[in-house]
Parts: sequence; structure tokens; C-alpha cells
Amino acid sequence: MVASDPPSLVLHTVENLAEFHREHEKFYAAAPREQAVVLQRHAGTLHDVADRAAAALDGVLFLEGQGEPAGLAALRREIRTLGEESVATGEWMAGAMQASWSTAAALLDISALDDLVGERHRIIANDWQAASTTVVVGRLLERAADVLDRVDAEADGAARTPRLLHSAAELIARAADLFGEAAGLVQENERRWRVFHDRVAALLAVAPPPAADAS
Repeated sequence: MVASDPPSLVLHTVENLAEFHREHEKFYAAAPREQAVVLQRHAGTLHDVADRAAAALDGVLFLEGQGEPAGLAALRREIRTLGEESVATGEWMAGAMQASWSTAAALLDISALDDLVGERHRIIANDWQAASTTVVVGRLLERAADVLDRVDAEADGAARTPRLLHSAAELIARAADLFGEAAGLVQENERRWRVFHDRVAALLAVAPPPAADAS
């Protein structure tokens, strides 16, 4: 959108972007909460494994002197993969919000949206914060996987193992908490999107169609 665009064209563009972003936010308001539940379970598993000489929970079995169990290796791979995906997702979201922030400047030229400029920018700000939080989640999970790598190296009854398992669990638990916070930020946008979209739709219902290009 540029300043020379007619108001109706700007409104159509705004409506399309609003629909696209709102649909994406339905996923980002739900999926992180589901992932948080899984991560909390993994964190609990690691705490239990660390606390007991032999533990069987969530597919993880650690017996002193028998090396790394297959369940722990699978958990570590899952944590690392989710960490890498979270960093990539958060960075992508942050880039998208940078573009949205620039695009939203066009709203200042539509007087009928003066009272909703704050709402639209609050949506972007919430998503931007959620994006940054998602990157932090990813970094926490990557570091948790690094810690579990050391458990692998020290699996033969070393004194470090329980402490490392507890530390990995704490990192994973914090990542789960932040996933919930990110989802909450996105969910908070639902009413704002509804109000904003309804106003734009009402303006389009009475706005003249964009003029055809004479060229």
C-alpha cells in the first residue's frame, strides 16, 4: 500500500491482510498450549528419573551403569527438533510483524479508522512479543538438549547425571510456561480482530469500488 492508493483499495488490502493474519493466529493461539502440555510432561519425567535410581515413566528408563536409555535419546531429539523449529518460527513471525507494522501506517490516512489504529497496532505488538517469546522458547529447548547431551556422556553412574537431568527439566518447564504466555498474547487479539474486521467490512459496504486502470 502507498499513500496514493484510493481509500477503497487500501480498505480491501487491509481486509485481506486481516483475514489472512487472523486465520494464522488461530493456530498460534492453540498449538503452543498443546506443545506446552507435552513439555511439562517431559520435564516431570526428567525430574523423576533424576530423583530415583530406576524410573520408568513416559517411555524413559534410566538404570545406573547401563548407559543412556533409548527413551531418553528420543526425548532429547524431540526437544532439540522442537527448539530449532521454535526459533525458526519465531524469527519468521518477527519478520512478518515488522512488515505489518510498516503496512499499518496506511491506516493513518483513513479517518474512519482513527479510533482503531491503537487496536491494530496492539495486535501487531502482541504478535511481535509472542514471536520474540517463541524464539526464547526455542533457545531454552536447544540448551536443554545440550544439557541432555552431557547426560549421555556421563550416563555410567556419574554424580553429575541427576543434576544435569534436573537442570534440563527446569529449562524445558520454563519453555512450556513461555509457550503458554505466547499463546495467551495471540489469543488476546481475537476481540480486537473482530472489532477491526467488522469496521473495515462496514466501510467497504458503502465505499465506491476502486477505479479501473485506464491504461
